[in-house]
Amino acid sequence: MPVAFFDNKQQHSSIRKELDEAVSAVADSGRFILGDNVKALEAEVAEYCGVKHGIGVASGTDAIHLALIACGIRPGDEVITPPFTFVATIEAICYIGAKPVFVDIDHKTFNLDVKKAQKKVGRKTKAILPVHLYGQTADMEPIIELAQKHGLKVVEDAAQSIGAEYRGRRACSMGDAGCLSFFPTKNLGCFGDGGMILTNDDEVAETSRVLRGHGSKTTYHYDMIGYNSRLDELQAAILRVKLRHLDGWTKARQRNAAAYDKALSQIMEVHRPFVEDGCTHVYNQYTIRAKNRNLLKDHLKEKGIGAMVYYPLSLHLHKAYQGLKYKFGDFPEAESAQEEVLSLPIFPELKPEQIAEVSQAINDFYLNI
Repeated sequence: MPVAFFDNKQQHSSIRKELDEAVSAVADSGRFILGDNVKALEAEVAEYCGVKHGIGVASGTDAIHLALIACGIRPGDEVITPPFTFVATIEAICYIGAKPVFVDIDHKTFNLDVKKAQKKVGRKTKAILPVHLYGQTADMEPIIELAQKHGLKVVEDAAQSIGAEYRGRRACSMGDAGCLSFFPTKNLGCFGDGGMILTNDDEVAETSRVLRGHGSKTTYHYDMIGYNSRLDELQAAILRVKLRHLDGWTKARQRNAAAYDKALSQIMEVHRPFVEDGCTHVYNQYTIRAKNRNLLKDHLKEKGIGAMVYYPLSLHLHKAYQGLKYKFGDFPEAESAQEEVLSLPIFPELKPEQIAEVSQAINDFYLNI
């Protein structure tokens, strides 16, 4: 049977009445920018993540960009971050005129290798930008210790990891700021683009609010050079509905992951996702390491099974970032991952028989290769 990689139609149909009511209420209100729904969502997501402030912005990319500025990152500063991530992570650094300093990833978790990061701290280093990839947080305790030792800011890229926990603390609650994306494919996704900055720092919160609204505290008076990056009311209303269901959807993703773990456990050519002790994984992606990955992906496609590669080329190897002077071989773990990772369908509404279908197709591939 065909198995889609991602299907939000089932999810939306199950809460259609709630969504319709929320959208209609916004339409009737006549208030579409930074209204009551945005304020309420900011408070609800902040509480969910365990922080004081939430600042809704236009995208996850903007969340990282504005959070870095609010944390004091300026042109010429250096920001430590991994090369194996979505491009938004380093775009945000480059927008400021700062320099991404790449550090290789941990083999098991795909997240920043903190031991290697220690060797990259220099006099221009001002921040660490760890990415909580695929739904599991980076190893935050030593990252925070390293930052405190050198007086660095920590901005968490949690675009894929809302609700993920590290030793009892949720993503976005451990650094100076945390950043979420509400892109439709995320565990909490809206009907377009959207993002949010989370922080316990009052000054970071206030600066982020000013930056998102053209640098203005008072209408038509500008205190700094700002941006047009506001989460709109319709998206906030939709997200408020979906936030009420997020924990249930996360548990469904975790059940699906457990089913995959069991079904794939005897396939030696496949390494299942590793979950660090003390962490919870929310499985924005269920990402395996697979021998002959490209052939396996083609085999699944022939069977009508969706699978995606996040990410086929580490950022230090892209044409756009050749000016950073990195080359192939500089980050062997990231380069190994780009050849081996494959993400399987994991959305909450996935049925047991669909998981069995995907798993059997993978098993058949390796039996016959």
